[in-house]
Amino acid sequence: MKRIAVISDNHGYFGDEVSRNLQDVDEIWHAGDIGNLASIEKIRSLATFRGVYGNIDDLVVRDIFPLNQLFVCEGLKVFMTHIGGYPGKYTARVKQIIGDEKPNIYVCGHSHICKVVPDHIHQLLHINPGAYGIHGFHQFRTMIRFEIEGQKIQNMRVIELGLRGSLKD
Repeated sequence: MKRIAVISDNHGYFGDEVSRNLQDVDEIWHAGDIGNLASIEKIRSLATFRGVYGNIDDLVVRDIFPLNQLFVCEGLKVFMTHIGGYPGKYTARVKQIIGDEKPNIYVCGHSHICKVVPDHIHQLLHINPGAYGIHGFHQFRTMIRFEIEGQKIQNMRVIELGLRGSLKD
């Protein structure tokens, strides 16, 4: 069994309320718009960390993290990128990758909208954790946690970290 946390769009923000919610996970998946490496330094040391760069990320971040991540976790194929759209509205690039790779889980960020949607056409679970940063157009700062056991996704929950602009949890 693996305990997974999915985060995105911190835009350079880091707070202790974030790391408190990542203490007991096995893997952290970051769907881009990191902002700067210092903002994720502490959480990168908490668990296996997988990330992609986003549209606001500079060359330093892009030098470390790729545009796309394709990997297997507990027997499930995962595709992660920052910008890609939702079921029925994928970008052409993402639609091609999903068609070629046939992932079980597709993770993206960018919209700052926390959403989990089954894609029945491509037989995958779409996950966007929203944004945990304090800047942007979202109202609530969020992340998603779940477990994968025996190729089954279970115990998924959204964690609210407070209002956008709020440094209190």
